[in-house]
Amino acid sequence: MDGRDEPRLDLRAAVRLLTGADTWRTHAEPAVGLREMVFSDGPAGVRGPGWDEGRTSVLLPSASALGPLWDEERVHRLGALLGDEARRKGVHVLLAPTLNLHRSPLAGRHFECFAEDPLLAGRTGAALIRGIQSRGVAATAKHYVANDSETERLTLDVRVEERVLHELYLAPFEAAVRAGVWVVMSAYNKVNGHTMTESSLLADPLKEEWGFDGVVVSDWGAGRSSVASAAAAQDLLMPGPGGPWGEALLAAVERGLVPAAAVRDKARRVLRLAGRVGALGPPAPAPGGGGAEETDARRLLREAAAASFVLLENRGVLPLDPRAPAAAAVIGTHADDPRVQGGGSSEVFPHAVVTPLAGLRAALPPQARLVYEPGPPPDGSGGPAPLGARHARDPETGAPGVRLRVLDATDAVLHSAHQPSGRVLEPELPPGAHTVELAAVLHPDATGTWTLGLGGFGALGLTVEKTAVLAGEFPPETDDPAVVHVRPPQRTARVHLTAGRPVEVRARRQLAPGTGRATVLTAAGPAPDPAGALAAAVAAAREADVAIVCVGTTDGDESEGHDRRSLQLPASQDQLVREIARAQPRTVVVVNAGGPVELPWRTEVAAVLLTWFPGQEAGHALADVLLGRAEPGGRLPTTWPATLADAPVRTTRPTGGVLPYEEGLHIGHRAWLRTGTAPAYWFGHGLGYTTWRYEALGVPRPHAGGGCEIPVVLRNTGARQGREVVQVHLSRPDSAVERPVRWLAGWAAVQAGPGERVTAYVRIPARALQHWSPAARAWVTEPGRFTVRAGPHAGELPLRERLDPV
Repeated sequence: MDGRDEPRLDLRAAVRLLTGADTWRTHAEPAVGLREMVFSDGPAGVRGPGWDEGRTSVLLPSASALGPLWDEERVHRLGALLGDEARRKGVHVLLAPTLNLHRSPLAGRHFECFAEDPLLAGRTGAALIRGIQSRGVAATAKHYVANDSETERLTLDVRVEERVLHELYLAPFEAAVRAGVWVVMSAYNKVNGHTMTESSLLADPLKEEWGFDGVVVSDWGAGRSSVASAAAAQDLLMPGPGGPWGEALLAAVERGLVPAAAVRDKARRVLRLAGRVGALGPPAPAPGGGGAEETDARRLLREAAAASFVLLENRGVLPLDPRAPAAAAVIGTHADDPRVQGGGSSEVFPHAVVTPLAGLRAALPPQARLVYEPGPPPDGSGGPAPLGARHARDPETGAPGVRLRVLDATDAVLHSAHQPSGRVLEPELPPGAHTVELAAVLHPDATGTWTLGLGGFGALGLTVEKTAVLAGEFPPETDDPAVVHVRPPQRTARVHLTAGRPVEVRARRQLAPGTGRATVLTAAGPAPDPAGALAAAVAAAREADVAIVCVGTTDGDESEGHDRRSLQLPASQDQLVREIARAQPRTVVVVNAGGPVELPWRTEVAAVLLTWFPGQEAGHALADVLLGRAEPGGRLPTTWPATLADAPVRTTRPTGGVLPYEEGLHIGHRAWLRTGTAPAYWFGHGLGYTTWRYEALGVPRPHAGGGCEIPVVLRNTGARQGREVVQVHLSRPDSAVERPVRWLAGWAAVQAGPGERVTAYVRIPARALQHWSPAARAWVTEPGRFTVRAGPHAGELPLRERLDPV
């Protein structure tokens, strides 16, 4: 709808629309036919409002696995799947995609972002947005802007030059607006001294230069002022019903501190959004094309995961011949318990997860012998896992899981419910709620010292057979929502238990203001003897025809709310890989991580396959790739260092609350080119199952949509069909302005059979030849000649041509 036919609201009603009705919903206004709008976290799935394990979701590969696709059509289909899921769950606004950049490999939400490069991030994000919104569901471009790390994220002040801001960090958001995104989320952080909910950047360039006509929603709890945020181009504060607007905003308007016209513009945008998602006026039928069958969704997720896998190293061992291995040893805890998603607000409860072990068992022929050995447990896992169906029974019903009770101050039961696991993040709190209690009958399957844990804040207590093993007052050390509401730290106790002898475990936490309500009951059995577990794994590998070793980050790594301090895998995993490689020359290492990790043994093994956080179809996709049914189609969206010390840009920790982006334009592969050193793997690296020769770079020709198009001729020199991503970079060494050594200007993907010659037509947009001029406050094309280079990745661009801007 436009401003001419908007329903008329008085000022009080308009202000009411600008703060959420609760955590996940906006206010309805029956007088104008406005229904509530429901928001949900993304971006790897649609959790729906709240954290309910009973409401399962389709789980996509993580965003850092979508960047490696370099495939906008496939990403669009994944976006449409998310839109279908949202419609199924009654969700109008999906809080995805995340368009921040991979500035530092230490960033805690690296897995939730697409790429280090603004062009790749922008095109991938735009494709996902178009897919989501094709189903009548709003996508949300977040977190605007420069929210590229987690340390002190609620308050940190990013200092970044105007040109750098426009050319790098704003660019993916501009692409989102050009794609028609309906919602943009303002971030927690400050940029150049101004918190983003109060920043002038919300007006210009977002609404003025780019013409964004949608809603700017705050990150949850990011609105901290009544006047400054309302006077800015911030439109909607979440969550509600409290917050800094409401009556305070009405008073500010009456005192002339905030123009009434600004309030009406915000309300108009909320109503426009409601019209777009079908929450205004008569309910509209769902757009065509929705409701994908489960089998179709699983096939899409399986194919997408396989296409995202990056083959980092291959010394002739992959693909495996599915008829050849008489015995395969699958090794590592990640084979039976993979990380399929990152931690934080993006988490969903998947329908089911196919583990690598299950996928390989299903794919190998019956005559093949598969042996599994977990090896030594990885250290640094972040604590025991939530108590679940394997070890716990509801003390009231005997069903697998735990019993949740909410009690009043006299211990009277106000609410009681069965829970699938001990991770209860949003228990229902009736009036008078005082205490949250989780109880389970724990069935130990091993004798020894068990570690029990209780996550939450405030007064905590844990008993085993009515004997207290943990008690104390544990106030929050941060007000970060990801910590308070999603991943509260665990307090642990060690208890000796006997296999086959059940015990009752009961955890309690008192509710208090500012402590949230998340309550997590965890348990871990006695750790196996590391030396014995390692020896068993080595023996299994030695006796097999091939060893598949699965390693990766642990649950304590890669999560919203904190940045990583190291890129190293747990020491026990590095030792495991090296010992297996010594025993079995045909060792394939599967790396299960959302972002860069150090691989000190990468030249000592037969193959290294990066699978990211691959989503629910992880195991089937892995089997498809290892057995050659699918090519590992991924190409790195981020440059990988050999060690953290090698990375040119590492800083995520502010000093005195300030984080200067001193590297300027030089992040990712640009930074490596500037230093003149080589990383472990360049931006765009990925081997596939065939080989290619780049033969010719054609003459650039004007493109009807602006910019130019450059033909790149290449040949498949391998023995099987394959897909290749062709990168085109520009350089301008004689430029009068500072520039990167080279920068990505465009790409295209081609497919060809063995021996076939094919031409990739790579479009170079006019923007690729421009730079932002702070003096002119505009994009400027510098006269003169640019150099064009083409090849498979940022470190290998064998073809060269000249380009004169038109």
